[in-house]
Amino acid sequence: MRPDYASGTPASAILNASGLVMDYGAANVRAAADHGTAGTGPASVHTLALNHVDFTLREGESVAVMGPSGSGKSTLLHALAGIIRPTAGTVTFRGANLTAMPDAARTKLRRSAFGFVFQSGQLLPELPAVENIALPMMLGGVDYRRATDAAILWLERLGLRALAGQRPGEMSGGQMQRVAIARALCVQPALVFADEPTGALDQTTGREVMSILMEASRANGAAVVVVTHDPNVAAFCDRTITMQDGRLADLPGTAGGHDERVVSAPSWQGRTPAAGTEVAR
Repeated sequence: MRPDYASGTPASAILNASGLVMDYGAANVRAAADHGTAGTGPASVHTLALNHVDFTLREGESVAVMGPSGSGKSTLLHALAGIIRPTAGTVTFRGANLTAMPDAARTKLRRSAFGFVFQSGQLLPELPAVENIALPMMLGGVDYRRATDAAILWLERLGLRALAGQRPGEMSGGQMQRVAIARALCVQPALVFADEPTGALDQTTGREVMSILMEASRANGAAVVVVTHDPNVAAFCDRTITMQDGRLADLPGTAGGHDERVVSAPSWQGRTPAAGTEVAR
């Protein structure tokens, strides 16, 4: 369910962060102590990449996080996704405390409930498109045939069926990002994290990729967090927040601020493929 901004009816929270602090200086001090090198170099400077950040994401909501380089955007995304453990604070996903989970449990959660799209796509160069898409399903226990069948469905729906056997080095940047989107959504994630998903693309291709990402995510009922420096990318989201020096602030007038004038998005209604595996929602 997406939040109803017009009526003011809130959707339930899917992800909540409270008091997040990421102090890389403190982490360096701990690492030095663990290796017996504390006190052998210059004094450590503590820089708060996250400075007591609170963040809430509702079911089906899309949020863009904007800010200059070094503002803490990617650090926030990595903390929300359980990729890194913050120095202080908590992140909960549907009531489960990610910051208290063992590494293995967080890894399992990321594979089953989260999807990721990064700037470079991060596809495995030695695998063809169909196997790149199928890989998360296979890591989750789906057999090869079912996983690749589901991957083919995603390629067809993204208009990339002809690329099934091609490796990333044989694709354009836009094609690689479409494959990355298919890989992110193939497990029917509850939440998609996208870190500068159009950063390596030209403006026209970037808009096409964002259109596909957002419409496919909404068709799947997935919430989305997008880190970007581009206001045209942020305009696809329901809400935009800005980050500066590790702190967050809502931009005025952006709640429910998806601007349909930016790009005409394709209709995905009724075209969501089965993933070949069920994910608890």
